[in-house]
Amino acid sequence: MSLFSRTPAPTIIETASDASPIPPQSEHPLSEIIRFSIIALIIVIPVRMFIAQPFIVSGASMQDTFQSGEYLIVDQVSYKLHTPTRGDVVVFRYPKDPSKFFIKRIIGVPGDTVSIDGSTVRIINEQYPDGFILNEPYIKSMKNGIILEEKLGDREYFVMGDNRDQSSDSRVWGVLQEERIVGRAFLRLFPPQTFDYLPGEVRFEDITSSE
Repeated sequence: MSLFSRTPAPTIIETASDASPIPPQSEHPLSEIIRFSIIALIIVIPVRMFIAQPFIVSGASMQDTFQSGEYLIVDQVSYKLHTPTRGDVVVFRYPKDPSKFFIKRIIGVPGDTVSIDGSTVRIINEQYPDGFILNEPYIKSMKNGIILEEKLGDREYFVMGDNRDQSSDSRVWGVLQEERIVGRAFLRLFPPQTFDYLPGEVRFEDITSSE
């Protein structure tokens, strides 16, 4: 979707002069359209490149948090000010094909060791050397059967979909490099009844628990 800003035609002003006024020349409609289009591009392109981008959700990997067809605005500024946080819902370029965009939730951050045993996800790091188990109420489903351990280096993240059984994520294609992250889900605009600020947001204390 492109965002257009229509600027009203400039108001004609007269200077104080004794000379006879010169009647203003009418502007060709095509010239006005071209001018408005240029102004719109000057505004829209920087916004989409550096501030925010619209995306439409497609697929089932984040159900029931997000549904196909939902319209999101992704914030591209926040991660220039601070690093992504565990629990954030992010949009990123798929590492195997950068022309595609994926939406997932950050589970592990740099310095973490992510240990998965069946449906249990444990995080081990300097603050929690014995590890802690993630309490994830947003999960739709996660079957037993997988055993995996991944140590995350600098600027590396481990991401998974909320609908774990229908998600291609870090369990399949590995860690996500920070430079591939476009931004976090900032607004859900459509359908209107699902409007939400920071959709899918959870707090750190909400997703961690002891044994």
